[in-house]
Amino acid sequence: MSFPFKAQFITVILCFALFSVCFGQPLIKYSNAVERQFNKIESDIVTTAEAMPEDKFYFTPEDLHIKNSNFKGVRTFAGQIMHLATDNILIWSAITGDSVRNDIQDVNGPISIRTKAAVLKYLKSSFEEGRKAISMLTDKNAMDMIEFRGRRLPKLDLAFYALTHANEHYGQMVVYLRMCGIIPPPTISER
Repeated sequence: MSFPFKAQFITVILCFALFSVCFGQPLIKYSNAVERQFNKIESDIVTTAEAMPEDKFYFTPEDLHIKNSNFKGVRTFAGQIMHLATDNILIWSAITGDSVRNDIQDVNGPISIRTKAAVLKYLKSSFEEGRKAISMLTDKNAMDMIEFRGRRLPKLDLAFYALTHANEHYGQMVVYLRMCGIIPPPTISER
């Protein structure tokens, strides 16, 4: 980039920033930016969870007895979903200020939820909490500090953590599906 172009670029950015400050319009609406990522992650996770047949919902790679592997104690497919949904609820509720269900005792969720239908309902409710939290995120409060697991974090930081955490579990869910011979639905549309 030549110097005159850099100066023009910086001038344009500063003009937009000044316009934003003077007229009260944010340059970036945080909720829109976060929501785009959220919608993709939610779709990938829900369709992947729905793709696992009920008779394999409690599958774990340990069931395959792969020589020289060590999958002892890893979460089942349903356990992955329950953990993800529970952390969603805990994270997004920290942003909204909502109280969480009193049957959540740890990050693995309520032990009373056992069937595929109930697990999927719980998962979807966790994304509803996320959608609510995202709708509350503004340029004015995105950097407000909140308590979460003994730390003080900006709301925006916590929102990105929720998205990253969800994506990590989506990756694990994909591997579990493929170990069961199932092509994850999101990857079919990417071909």
